[in-house]
Amino acid sequence: MVDSSGWVEYFGEGPHAEVFAPYIELEESLLVPTIVLYEVYKKLLRERGKSLADGFASQAMRRIVVPLDEDLALAAAQASLDHRLAMADAVIYATAQARQAQLVTGDLHFRGLPGVIIP
Repeated sequence: MVDSSGWVEYFGEGPHAEVFAPYIELEESLLVPTIVLYEVYKKLLRERGKSLADGFASQAMRRIVVPLDEDLALAAAQASLDHRLAMADAVIYATAQARQAQLVTGDLHFRGLPGVIIP
């Protein structure tokens, strides 16, 4: 699973885009939490325009989109308290943990957490 920072880097052609490319290009097995759809679409729409934002949304929705349900919401609240994570980060982390997925991120808020890869 790639968090919002990785998707923004990849679609925004940032200096670390190539680091996230191998993970993002795993179409058949990549998990995308709905909060990542929201965060990345909003950022790309605001900063790069509708065309790029729509391109992201189209690609992201070809992956395994994971909605925020009741169980994930409660797990995210616990993760937020346990690890001092903001709401979106807690939802992303809880989603990865619930699905037993590695979380690949450029966000240092996740440093030291189990199951997190910061390339």
